[in-house]
Amino acid sequence: MSKLDIATIATAIAGLDGWKLAEDGLSIGKVYLFDDFNAAFGFMTRIAMQAEKMNHHPEWFNVYGKVGITLTTHDAGGVSQKDIDLAAFAEMLVS
Repeated sequence: MSKLDIATIATAIAGLDGWKLAEDGLSIGKVYLFDDFNAAFGFMTRIAMQAEKMNHHPEWFNVYGKVGITLTTHDAGGVSQKDIDLAAFAEMLVS
């Protein structure tokens, strides 16, 4: 899996509501807000199952109804198509 260039990343995340490219250009991220811990944890569980299938795991944090996700592909040294695909999966879950 190869690292995507900044222009490709910007185009890809333009269609993903609220996803931002980190200042260093090495990751993308978003914070999701849910009504409660149960909804947040359910969201994380569904992403975890997809991430396992993809063998591509997010960096994230959770506090009650807040879930922050950061995606990067360490082997590629930045954002790869796997990150875009997992971000799109997360967006599909909340749409």
